[in-house]
Amino acid sequence: MVGFPLLLIPLAIYNIIAFLMPEVAFSTPLLKLMLMSGVEWQVTLSDVLVAVGIFLLMFEVIKGARPGAKYLTDHLLSLIVFGAAAAEFVLWPKFGTSTYFLLTSLALVDFLSGLALRTRRGAVVAPAVSAKGTRRPEPQAEPPVAEPKPEPAPAQATAPPAASVAESVLLDHPEPAPAPAVAPHAASPEVPSPGIQPGSGTTPSPDKPPR
Repeated sequence: MVGFPLLLIPLAIYNIIAFLMPEVAFSTPLLKLMLMSGVEWQVTLSDVLVAVGIFLLMFEVIKGARPGAKYLTDHLLSLIVFGAAAAEFVLWPKFGTSTYFLLTSLALVDFLSGLALRTRRGAVVAPAVSAKGTRRPEPQAEPPVAEPKPEPAPAQATAPPAASVAESVLLDHPEPAPAPAVAPHAASPEVPSPGIQPGSGTTPSPDKPPR
């Protein structure tokens, strides 16, 4: 953002009074102040303009001292303000006063202070950048070497080998018992019918009752 040249304010007030209010004199006292010494101090319009210009110059220097402030356009505007004030002081008879000369001097100080601050900032930043670019790389710390751990002694085999276990299982396995013989089915005894007596070879006739 382009900064507005603050010293243009008192110079513009002087131009307004000089062109639009010619009957107003800059030496006219605005107020009177009684000092502790007993002297009466008369404050004139020219004194007020110079005091305002001094305070505005202080704010211009503060703005220029901030990082990133006062671009090239700001310096160009300050130069234009100073050139216009100097031209009016030399060419116009209404501006040939000590008051306007002091205001023109303040505009010159504003321009020169902006250049000095910019040059100083560039001189400070350049060594910092060069020192940062030529900084030696810090030695990297070597990782600690891990100590070899002692290998555990092989455990003694307490279990018998698998082959001996298999042989013992085969030898100790009992043979299967023979299946019991199934007895042949016995012939069921014949049941005599009610009308036949055992031992007799004849069958009784149904017409004749038995004797």
